[in-house]
Amino acid sequence: MRARDLTADFPTVTLDTPMIEAARLLADQDLPGLIVIDERGRPRTVLPGTQVLRLAVPRYCQDDPALARVVDEAHADAFLRALAGRTVRECLPEEPRELPVTDPDATVLEIAALMARTRSPLVAVVSGGRLLGAVTLQTLLDRALAS
Repeated sequence: MRARDLTADFPTVTLDTPMIEAARLLADQDLPGLIVIDERGRPRTVLPGTQVLRLAVPRYCQDDPALARVVDEAHADAFLRALAGRTVRECLPEEPRELPVTDPDATVLEIAALMARTRSPLVAVVSGGRLLGAVTLQTLLDRALAS
């Protein structure tokens, strides 16, 4: 089985997409992450959902889980407001990382190795500089377990 057999359409965002809109897209479509594209529609990076959480959850709660327990529900429900006014560009890591991108001929093992190496829950599939879609970890696991 090759990437082309596992590729599905996948939503994208741009560097200038408001971060709150990206978070809504993740939540509304139950996505593991988002493909961030440049002005020509080429993948620039993958923004995992966990990165969005890291940006939204107060640092003190990440550093000390006991503090997260004492925050009341009214305040806890508002943590995504920390993303208001920020764009995807502002939320990307400063250090460039390996881009989880492959071609349609990649094997399942190549895709899995790329996901593991880049710690990405999805891989963008590109041919001739054009985004064809993505393979998600869930799709990869579903196919592997069905075999």
